[in-house]
Amino acid sequence: MSASAGFSLARKLSKGTVFAGWCTLPYPIVAELVGREGFAAVVLDQQHGLWDVASTLAAIAAVHQSGSAPLVRIPVGDFAMVSRALDFGAEGIIAPMINTAADARAFVAAAKFPPRGERSWGPHRSMTFSGIANPKDYLRKANNLTVILAMIETRMALDNLDAILATPGIDGVFVGPFDLSIALADGKTVDPDSKEVDAALTKIAKAAGKAGKIAGVYCPTSKGAAALAKRGFGFVTAGSDIGFLRAGLATARNDLGE
Repeated sequence: MSASAGFSLARKLSKGTVFAGWCTLPYPIVAELVGREGFAAVVLDQQHGLWDVASTLAAIAAVHQSGSAPLVRIPVGDFAMVSRALDFGAEGIIAPMINTAADARAFVAAAKFPPRGERSWGPHRSMTFSGIANPKDYLRKANNLTVILAMIETRMALDNLDAILATPGIDGVFVGPFDLSIALADGKTVDPDSKEVDAALTKIAKAAGKAGKIAGVYCPTSKGAAALAKRGFGFVTAGSDIGFLRAGLATARNDLGE
């Protein structure tokens, strides 16, 4: 990965841990605010969040305006949305439920231009945000500007971790600890703080480091995010828009004595 002056995510990831805010509420101004408050990246969650195509398009622009880097988590298997989000100007894509090397190759095919993948041409908005006006220059640089993270959240994905990391074009993996906890408990409970998940996190960070790839993880709290960064995770969420809102409301109520 490398980065253009207009894009920041790949460059920041090459220098150290990037902390991101997670957004599920479909309001571009909220995503922009998360970026303006100092998060280096903002993830727009289309899988479980409320983002549609129109709001995603507007939010990507708003995040760029904030000086942050926009990423999109696509719905499961929606590889058509990968190229659309990248055309809109997203700097990164997180794809859920990547369980095999074949899944990883399909993800790469949607995200990378030939010869590495099969991404279709139409990056007019992305060229504007990247600061690359010449189409030939954009084509030459685009694959290195595109950060794609395959989600690891099942037993099968853990079993195929090395093969997924070894897939050409995959820039890293991203752990979904809630789904992973359900999978490791055989559906009996959801506990992202379980010993089984903790052991899996160690395994994933070590494997990504060995492969020279990014280890990413979802974390709902800033304290937890700081701890995971120390364990080798280079891309870590440190809370969500709903979490930030609830925390602020709770503080206000406490200050009022309620």
